[in-house]
Amino acid sequence: MSGTATGGSARPNLPAPRSTGPRSTSAGAVRRWRPGFPLDVARTLLPLRRGPADPAYRSTADGAVWRAARTPDGVGTLRVLARPSEGVVEAAAWGPGAPWLLDRLPGLLGAQDDPAGLVLPAGPLREAQRDAAGVRLTRTGLVMDSLVPAILEQKVTTGEAYRSWRTLLRAFGTPAPGPAEGMRVTPSAREWAQVPSWDWHRAGVDPKRSATVLRAVRLAPRLEEASTMDHEASFARLTAVPGVGVWTAAETLQRSNGDADAVSVGDFHLPNTVGWALAGRVRSDDAQMLALLAPYRPHRHRLCRLILATGTHAPRFGPRLTPNDHRRR
Repeated sequence: MSGTATGGSARPNLPAPRSTGPRSTSAGAVRRWRPGFPLDVARTLLPLRRGPADPAYRSTADGAVWRAARTPDGVGTLRVLARPSEGVVEAAAWGPGAPWLLDRLPGLLGAQDDPAGLVLPAGPLREAQRDAAGVRLTRTGLVMDSLVPAILEQKVTTGEAYRSWRTLLRAFGTPAPGPAEGMRVTPSAREWAQVPSWDWHRAGVDPKRSATVLRAVRLAPRLEEASTMDHEASFARLTAVPGVGVWTAAETLQRSNGDADAVSVGDFHLPNTVGWALAGRVRSDDAQMLALLAPYRPHRHRLCRLILATGTHAPRFGPRLTPNDHRRR
């Protein structure tokens, strides 16, 4: 399968979406924003959820998405609700970080993303791209917010990682401001550094991963600077931390920077999935995956997401990755 990608790393020349600025109400600060492009709020924000019971993320029956975050201005809770009949997105926020969260609402919902740069030939992937017309790459602007859970996901099953994240946030996270009862904001760098070794153990996090988190939080101000860097510089900044490899950096920058070209090299299943989708190859390694994705720069991550959205996966042989119970050690 062949195709081309255009767009480069420059900011896309998109029409400026219309917006009203934040206004304060008794229910919190409110902002109404008109995207100016098709937008599926739930699917755009879904990569920020770390499992169905993530204490920092919630979706409700009315279609709203709730997110608790630690911003440079303090903790905040954000509620985002699409109102298709009006063509707007309505957001409300609480806490000291509310103005920061509302100011960056367009970026969170993909205003800086340019999916049109990826051109695919006719076939299942073109259909998946059409079905995902309202899905944008989110950009939180918060590096540590995505880096710590990415570290917890290293070399373990997703179920293990989600349980660890849930356990740690419930024990050490800050209650989310506003009406988001039960939600938690991720600990600050200092609070992460103060988590006792036995609590890492109880949460199922082995010493290697907990040590990597501790190294990262000591460098938090420098790592947060990566949110404003380009692809190469942001990867270099994150991977300079011992224990943070390309996979962890990619999983972070996909969310913090909306990096459409950040490939999760080192993933357990992704090379085989990409190889099967693009070349009909049952087994592929990282080098073969990157060769197949090369024509699609700078949209390699975007293409991987489309492949995964089709439900395509290579035939699986041999043992699966099994959960490890680090609490028994």
